[in-house]
Amino acid sequence: MPLPFAHSPDLTLGVELELQLLDPQSRDLSPACGRVLERLGPDHPNVRPEIFQSMLEVSTGVCRDVSQVRRELEATVTLVRRACEEVGVELASSGSHPFARYSDRIVYPAERYQGLIDRNRWIARRLMIFGMHAHIGARDGPHAMALINGLTPYLPHVLALSASSPFWQGQDTGLASSRITIFEALPTAGHPCVFDTWQEFEYAFDAMIASRAINSVKDIWWDIRPSPGYGTVEVRIADCPPTLSETVAIVALLHSLAAWIDEEYRQPTGRLRTQPYWAVRENKWRASRWGLEAEAVVDDRGQTVLLRNDLDSILTELAPHAERIGAREELQGLARPLQQGGSYERQRRVYAREGSLVAVVDALIDEFRHDRFAG
Repeated sequence: MPLPFAHSPDLTLGVELELQLLDPQSRDLSPACGRVLERLGPDHPNVRPEIFQSMLEVSTGVCRDVSQVRRELEATVTLVRRACEEVGVELASSGSHPFARYSDRIVYPAERYQGLIDRNRWIARRLMIFGMHAHIGARDGPHAMALINGLTPYLPHVLALSASSPFWQGQDTGLASSRITIFEALPTAGHPCVFDTWQEFEYAFDAMIASRAINSVKDIWWDIRPSPGYGTVEVRIADCPPTLSETVAIVALLHSLAAWIDEEYRQPTGRLRTQPYWAVRENKWRASRWGLEAEAVVDDRGQTVLLRNDLDSILTELAPHAERIGAREELQGLARPLQQGGSYERQRRVYAREGSLVAVVDALIDEFRHDRFAG
């Protein structure tokens, strides 16, 4: 049956960050969510609990452009930081905590989270991970599907830029993003299913509901998914970046890509990238393993280029679209991680120098507080 899709103004934005609450002495995760929320007030529109009590979700409202995204995130994070200081916890942002143990985490007392644990057991218990989700406004279901199909080949680049989870439970995983490999163990997570039309998605959605694979669209945790209730496409592949500047730059990349895709949707020229399923899936793995140093597959013949070089070409192509939507300056912020290293590299440099994962957490706290790179 038809799935209602709320109309959104073209290409509006919304962003969600899953943040870490930290003990100021041990630097381990701290189950302080309830106390922080109490300080903020239970009905704060832009701060919500997450599956574990050592996490908080901070979000924006509906934003016209990336500069508004930045202003709203800065304002809300400032309020959250003040509440954290009042209850005696620190705040940080990255895809994983370097040494915390998932077995120590306390589930937030909400029916949805308990249901997630009951159904998925150990797989859900391991979700001690932190992501950044970006919503992009779509006019209707067919427009949303066009945005999803257009954005999908570029998702590995988003993952590489955001990758900030090299350490997991006290070990160097050898990956740039361990978070994405943990999350995609969920039965309805990972690389998105491919649909040519919105009607195909509606048919699959009905079948998933009928088979009790899901209870609602919220149970589809693909790397990119439609969010009909909000009238958006939601990009979920990114690790939570350690600085707000990196967050805003990645959102500017997604916004510029969406502007390009929307233009092609109206008047196709054939310049948008298309790739077979296997190539995008392979690129996702390579981005999670090697980050910006991955060799990305760029066509259906298996040709590869260094992912950071491919990003340079993409940014050149996107420049006029970024200018048109007012994202040029924010998009240029990607030069910092490309030149100075992604978070996975910076964290490893700190560990190599200090020999301590506590020092890595210190660096993450500093990066998020001062919006500057450590390591």
